[in-house]
Parts: sequence; structure tokens; C-alpha cells
Amino acid sequence: MVKMNKKLCLSLLAVLTAWTTAACGSGNGTSNNGGAANPAAGSAPSSASSSAPAAQPASGGDKAPVKVLMWHYMGGNLGKTIDQMVEKFNASQKDIKVEAVYQGSYDEALNKMKASMDSKSGPTIMQANDGGTRYMVDSKAITPMQNFIDEDKYDLSQYEQNILAYYTLDNKLNSMPFNTSNLIMYYNKNLFKAAGLDPNKPPATFEEMRKASQALTKNGVTGISFSIESWNIEQLLANQGAEFVNNGNGRTSPATESIVNSEAAVKTLTWWKSLVDSKLALNLGRKVDDVKKAFAAEQIGLMFATTASLREIVNSANGKFEVGTAFLPKPDDAKEGGVVVGGGSLYILNNQPKEAQKASWEFIKFMLSPEQQAFWHINTGYFPVTKKAYEHPSVKENMDKFPQFKTAVDQLHATKINKATQGAVIGVFPEARQLVENAVEEALNNKKSPKEALDAAAQNITAKIQTYNKTVGK
Repeated sequence: MVKMNKKLCLSLLAVLTAWTTAACGSGNGTSNNGGAANPAAGSAPSSASSSAPAAQPASGGDKAPVKVLMWHYMGGNLGKTIDQMVEKFNASQKDIKVEAVYQGSYDEALNKMKASMDSKSGPTIMQANDGGTRYMVDSKAITPMQNFIDEDKYDLSQYEQNILAYYTLDNKLNSMPFNTSNLIMYYNKNLFKAAGLDPNKPPATFEEMRKASQALTKNGVTGISFSIESWNIEQLLANQGAEFVNNGNGRTSPATESIVNSEAAVKTLTWWKSLVDSKLALNLGRKVDDVKKAFAAEQIGLMFATTASLREIVNSANGKFEVGTAFLPKPDDAKEGGVVVGGGSLYILNNQPKEAQKASWEFIKFMLSPEQQAFWHINTGYFPVTKKAYEHPSVKENMDKFPQFKTAVDQLHATKINKATQGAVIGVFPEARQLVENAVEEALNNKKSPKEALDAAAQNITAKIQTYNKTVGK
């Protein structure tokens, strides 16, 4: 039996407590990094079991199916969609029986996983969000997905390379991406026309954003608003080739220092604050839902939000106005960059029997097939992680109905893979994001200058990273 590092478990219990107030991290019930589309809080899939039942001999001497237990944090419609996919898999063959169980929020699910490791009563498949990547690897609780890929000679060329890049550490894919999104800009084309702006030419730079906001801000409308989420800062930095932590965003070697107070970060927060100070941007706090409501009410003309909310945002316009979408803006002098994917991935745990692990791999391959990814995309708004899913008739039909989604796909494909766009990997991401959000609030509320606020955040994040590294022996 492979056990998780006990010191690591104790240390990260505090981290996971901090994570409960973070969001795919924020108060909107979605992930800070590409959260769920319309998750109904408290609505769980039908199954309530916490462990897989022991396999029983089948009648007539037939071999009993291998039991696979999957734990996930997708509530509401997302969880129901997973249940439907599981039912399709179970009906497609008789050798494997999968049970998917909703375990509450990401942090709650991970705490339950940790508690189950010694007893082996936990899952074989664990869904973890993108911010948990470093922790899951350091826990020593997983069998790297690369093992199954290599053994199966599985072709990864069918997958979106920008998505695979996030979950690749040391040239090894540790988990399989599943629910994936990124951040895009939404704008009200009707308000653009009324302000004398070209509705087919959205702003592409920080300065163009300012000019557009100046034109839009009149008659009870404010130019822009975006929620105080660390994910917004992370995306705006990646889009200009700037990293979040040192050592290649923790990918060349484990991060030892936060660089969220870099020149690029200070300039970005200074730009954000200047929009608020000039009353060209509304500060609506940390909840992206509040920003989406203001956009639907035509109180603002521009906003940032996850692609997983695209259908919700378009439908909320309710025919009153046309929703436009565009790439995230960047400074005029920005280096090459792009967006970082958000969402979550699937891990196979190593304290379960080899037979169950191999069965889990077969199920994961089914979940990531073009047909199932098309089904997942249509019902949730998340990206398909396989390119062939875009050829599916249902996806083409959805693209015709929601042409704005093409922006998200194009932005993903335009992203150049580098350490900035691969995204940061640190074991204390929940706490780091809270500290960044505190810093943004302090700057926007004139308690500290942008540089002072980010300097303090960087210092505190660095201390937490170094404590974590000592705990896991890095």
C-alpha cells in the first residue's frame, strides 16, 4: 500500500481550509480558474455512496465486473451530465462497473480523499482542479497518467496541446484534462453602436480598453467591470508573457518565490485601478456573478468571464442586445503570451488494485472520446479537450447557435505555449490566490499603492511556498 506523506497531509490541511473560500475559488460558486457553468449548489448526483462495493461473483460463474469509484466536485447539471456519461459507459460493456459520486466542493472532496487513503475506502479516480496540480503530484498518491499512455501506446495528438501543456510536469502527463475553460472578454454590441464604437472591432489593448470605456461611460452605463479574482490577474499576466512564480512558473524546478509583484503585474494593477479611479470601471467585488448580472442589465459594456459561462451570458441578454466576444486585452508592448486553461482533470490513485487502475484508464479513455467530449461540451459549456469533437454534428450545431464560442477556441489555438501560458504550479495556490485578491482590494480601495499591495502579497506567498517546500522535502 502506498501512503501519502503524513507531514504533507498535516501541512496541507491548513491550505485546504483556506481553499474553502476560494473558488475552476470565489463566492460565485464556481472555480476562480475556469469554473462550472450553472452549477446548482447543493444539487448532487443520484449516488450517495462513499466507497465502491466489493465485487461479487456473477451468476452462472461469469467473472464479476471490475468496480471503479470516481469522486468529483461537479454539482447540479454538471454532476447529472457526468452521471449520464457513466451510464453510457456501463451500458457499453460488461467488464467494468463505474460509480460516480459527488463529494461536495473541491476542497471537501480532497479532504475526504486524504482521509480515505490508509483504509483504501476512497476512489480510484479523483477529479482535482487545476490549482491542485502540484499538490496531487507531491502527495505521491497517484499513478501518473503517462504510465498508462506509454503502456497503451496511446495517441495524444488528438488532444488540444495547449490543454495538455498545463497538466504536464517534467515531461510527464500526471492527469488527464477533463473540464477545461479559459477567460475571454464579453461586450455589448448595442452599447458599442450607441457609443459610436465599431461593434465588430473590440478593443485589443489596455489603451484601447480605456478609450472604449470612456466612450461607453454615459447615461447610466459604465465602461467595464471585472471581478476581483486572482485568476483575472494570472490571465492578464500570462497574456503578456509574464509568470506568477519563479523557476519557470514552478515548471523548470519547484517554485521558491512569488513574482506577483513584477513590473508587468504592477503595471496591470495600476491600469485596473486607474479605470476604477476614473469611474470608467465599476468595482463590484469578488463575485463574478455580480459582474454578469450588471452586464445582463446593461449597466456595463465590457466584462471578463470564463468560457464555461458563455451560454449563460448570451442567454441572459434575452434578445435585448447582441453579445460580442473577443480575446483578452494586453499592453501595447506585451511579449508573446496567451491564456492559461482553467478547470480540472482526472487522476488515478495508486492505493487501489492494479486491475481497478487499468479499468479506470479504460473509463477515462471513454470519457475523453470525441463523442463523449461533444456531449460534455454541449451540456456544460466546457471545451472539448479532443480536436475531433469539433467535427461532431452536435458541436457544429452548437457553434451555429452560439458563434461567440469560436472566440474561445481561436484564443486557445492562438496561445503560444511557454512557461507563462502553461500556468503556475505551486502547492499553496489556494492561499496565494487569496493573498492576491486581498492585494487587489487594498489597491482599488486606496489602502495601499498597487506596488505596495503586490509587494506584500509576494512576500507572504513566498513564505508559504518555502514552508510547503520544507514539508515535502523540496
